[in-house]
Amino acid sequence: MISRRNVLTGLGASLLSSPFPGVSRADTAPRKLALPPLMDATKSGAFALNAQHGRVNFLGQSESQTWGFNQPFLGPTLRVATSAEARADVTNRLDEQISVHWHGLVIPGDVDGGPHQTIAPGENWSPVLPIDQPAATVWYHTHTHGETARQVYNGLAGVLQLSDGLDDDRGLPSTYGVDDLTLVLQDRRFDQRGRMDYNLSMPDRMMGFMGDTMLVNGQVGATAVVPKGIVRLRLLNGSNARIYTLMMSDDRPLQLVGTDTGLLDRPITLQDLTLAPGERYELLVDFGDGGSVSLLSGQNTNMGMMGGGMMGGRQPSGPPFEVLPFEVDPTVVARITTLPDDLGGSRPDMDPVGAHKRNVTLDMAMGPGMMMRGKGNRFSISGQAFDMSRIDMSVARGEMERWTISADMMMHPFHVHGVAFQVLSENGRPPKAQNTGWKDTILINGQADILMKFDRPASESLPYMFHCHILEHEDGGMMGQFAVI
Repeated sequence: MISRRNVLTGLGASLLSSPFPGVSRADTAPRKLALPPLMDATKSGAFALNAQHGRVNFLGQSESQTWGFNQPFLGPTLRVATSAEARADVTNRLDEQISVHWHGLVIPGDVDGGPHQTIAPGENWSPVLPIDQPAATVWYHTHTHGETARQVYNGLAGVLQLSDGLDDDRGLPSTYGVDDLTLVLQDRRFDQRGRMDYNLSMPDRMMGFMGDTMLVNGQVGATAVVPKGIVRLRLLNGSNARIYTLMMSDDRPLQLVGTDTGLLDRPITLQDLTLAPGERYELLVDFGDGGSVSLLSGQNTNMGMMGGGMMGGRQPSGPPFEVLPFEVDPTVVARITTLPDDLGGSRPDMDPVGAHKRNVTLDMAMGPGMMMRGKGNRFSISGQAFDMSRIDMSVARGEMERWTISADMMMHPFHVHGVAFQVLSENGRPPKAQNTGWKDTILINGQADILMKFDRPASESLPYMFHCHILEHEDGGMMGQFAVI
């Protein structure tokens, strides 16, 4: 049997010296990974975000012009209480309109922060978020129609933790930045002067943007320093399009403890984890042996039409690359050394009998002229490109619906606003183990059935969205909107 350890040994040190083939880490000195600053609003129930310009030297060469919330690039980790109101105060200090979508919060449409709720330059938005859902790792990002991909790429995104204060009772690591690590995974592209580059080619627009350099929390070449014990990794795929297949370099298991919108009932042991754009997963990894190890990813396999045939791009396209190295600091006391048995969370078990059924197709333009289509209609959902003035469906509040989502050309991460859903099946089979928890985003690799109950209202003037989370596809028309009345 060929193990990942043997694969790495055979590939030699060149693999671990580059985030992606051809990109060297040697340009940056090794340094300890920094986490986003923590803004704990569990007691105050209020937080403020300022969208602002920044300048960041990612590679030790020239500075890049960036955007961020309260800092030059990305935003702070917000921590708010479950079952409580959170008062947000968002100010736009940029020179174009933005929005702030609370991705994963099950809240009414009038505070969801979608493309109908833009914030003009110099203006302020102060929604009250009525949070009533379990502890989870969710996130926030701009959602301006036609500009989401570029604005998120520039840095307008951050992590939001829903906390009930019970992690110590569950036996979960909970010390921020020590044994509880927030990890925002992104790929970026840089020009010859080391400046972040978002000049899109036509393949970039069609397949989604792919970078050539790995960033974790906005840093290149950093190392995570951890205690000699069990560490919690809160993973967010904040990339525009890249799908990660994560694994440890020495085959140690990944203990899955949380999915998009909540903790599981008990850990699930995995050897690898697929992480699509917009998804979040929480893992426990045991570093008790004291050895250095790396988090790796398989190459992106979502090449679709560009990969040599209709489905031909889904084969592996090269050796795994390093996402993040870990070093154990034996001087740091490990708080957690055994895996918890009972996480206190749940897995959905809703009854689909009687649920209203809908079919949703994720469509890509075909034919010789597909590359020449306009910016807003290369992509569509169920045959219709996104139109801000058209409500695609109305859903009765309190009703259960079963959606069958299909994608033929390539894989698409599919996100629904305003709900947490149950994955009933994938391609006619039971869902993958990693998709048995509560989800709001799922990677459609062929077909999936999802079940959801719409408990929060959304008006026709401030509707919810459903869309592909490859951001170039979303901007290009693969999005719809619905009211809950």
